[in-house]
Amino acid sequence: MSGIRTQKAELRARILGARRELTAAQRKAAAMALMERVRGLPECSGKGTVAAYVSMGTEPGTGPLIDALRKTGTRVLLPVLLPDNDLDWAEYQGSDTLARTGRGLFEPTGPRLGPEAVAQAGLILLPGLAVDARGVRLGRGGGSYDRVLARVRQAAAHPALVVVLYADEVVASVPAEPHDHLVDAALTPQGVHRFRG
Repeated sequence: MSGIRTQKAELRARILGARRELTAAQRKAAAMALMERVRGLPECSGKGTVAAYVSMGTEPGTGPLIDALRKTGTRVLLPVLLPDNDLDWAEYQGSDTLARTGRGLFEPTGPRLGPEAVAQAGLILLPGLAVDARGVRLGRGGGSYDRVLARVRQAAAHPALVVVLYADEVVASVPAEPHDHLVDAALTPQGVHRFRG
């Protein structure tokens, strides 16, 4: 397994380096394009629940996207990082209700709904660094979303799993480990890439 972990670390470093090369204008344009693309997802056509996240640093920007979902009547759940790196959830009530944490993340300040609340979502927008045509997602390596996806599976829920990336992060191959959960699609500023279903 150490060989796979090394390959993942190298791929993470390469993608994070490429993200650092993006200008503020490129990141802003990508965030606006993602907002438009998410509206085209069939999973967003109703007024159900979407689990999303607040992007940070050079990640593809999710701020306009989560605002757009909320304005259309979608209930948006955002994660709250727990001390053990698991995720609790709270409903998004607007950007003025987000607070910066000691870890530098922006999290909702509303009532905590519990880690199991994510199973209510019909769509889960996942952070990531890459995905391949099999739907193997490369995360940052902290394991938070592995727990989330395991919890969703245990609850017998079947939300659409969509990773949010830049277009060039849909790659030929991502090293896979047994605990990795496959995603259904990638949402990029240029379009949606479906892998399963």
